[in-house]
Amino acid sequence: MKILVADRISPTGVAYLKQQPGFEVIEAYGSKPEQVLELVKDVDAIAVRSETQITREVIAAAPKLKAVGRAGVGVDNIDVEAATERGVIVMNTPTGNTIATAELTFTHMLCGTRPIAQASASMKAGQWDKKSYAGSELSQKNPRHPRPRPHRCGSRQACPGFWHEGPGL
Repeated sequence: MKILVADRISPTGVAYLKQQPGFEVIEAYGSKPEQVLELVKDVDAIAVRSETQITREVIAAAPKLKAVGRAGVGVDNIDVEAATERGVIVMNTPTGNTIATAELTFTHMLCGTRPIAQASASMKAGQWDKKSYAGSELSQKNPRHPRPRPHRCGSRQACPGFWHEGPGL
């Protein structure tokens, strides 16, 4: 089975594919669309992230193609309709970056309650006006809490519970 890894995925993932008996792995990161059309002529599978576009033209140029795997949440860079018409399986990894997304969300929430970037810039400039950089606490500001403590300026922070990331917060 010949697999085209068109975008950078985890080196562990590439190594795993290479260790499988009968797999030939071609790493072609950053290929231009015309190069992708040449590379897919005899591949059985394609692995992408979000850079490479798997268009109807790419699918048509790959007569042996059986599967397209997207290392990430969506499949917006893959022509799913064209793949379905050809019987090509399209799959993704919707929970692959759940923890990283939850951590980033939480970081943004904390940065929203405290002027971290401004305080950092002030310190780097050799200044520190502690009173100018007072923040607020996130404690008991969850919308499910029966009585969230109001922030002194009247605003509230909330933990979103959307998709896979909410439980990670």
